[in-house]
Amino acid sequence: MRMPKPIQHKPILHHVTFKTTRLQEMIDWYQAVVGCIPNFTDAVASWTTNDTANHRIAFLAIPGIEEDPDKIKHANMHHTAFEFGTHEALFDNYERLAAVDILPVCCLDHGLTMSFYYSDPDSNLVELQADNFGNWVLSARWMQTSEDFKREPIGVEVDPPRMIRALQDGMPLSDLLKASRAGKFLPSTRGNLYLPGP
Repeated sequence: MRMPKPIQHKPILHHVTFKTTRLQEMIDWYQAVVGCIPNFTDAVASWTTNDTANHRIAFLAIPGIEEDPDKIKHANMHHTAFEFGTHEALFDNYERLAAVDILPVCCLDHGLTMSFYYSDPDSNLVELQADNFGNWVLSARWMQTSEDFKREPIGVEVDPPRMIRALQDGMPLSDLLKASRAGKFLPSTRGNLYLPGP
């Protein structure tokens, strides 16, 4: 592919649209998990937002859309991600959702972020994360230069309830993040990132 001249005015990501056969389930799930409220819904579509944008997550349920039983092994989008400003907010949201049995399918300390992956009604993954450095410049620099990240870019699995207990028992967040990346909060059951393989 021939590359054009460097872009002068970079656009920002505005929204993601999903094709679905479960319109109302998807609307309800995204409202529960990330606070998206519909600005408009009809029989075959909905445009939802969790801020002042006209829409951030949209759904199309047009007749003719079919389920994909082999979705996991097909090339497609793997996940969308939403970031909390603090780890406290991420952990509070974990407990809020767990109280109604909405649990992540995989939880990872990526080094640059603490990330909990949830599966929506159509088995699309949604990552809820907090930046481990509290600063995108610092986390990007760590990602670019860290031998730790080079060695383990996908992440180390973590158990949110154990981490929450450690914080409640007085462990400083900085110590918690070092311990989680070192594998001190591994879950009893491995998570599922919806990728092919064993």
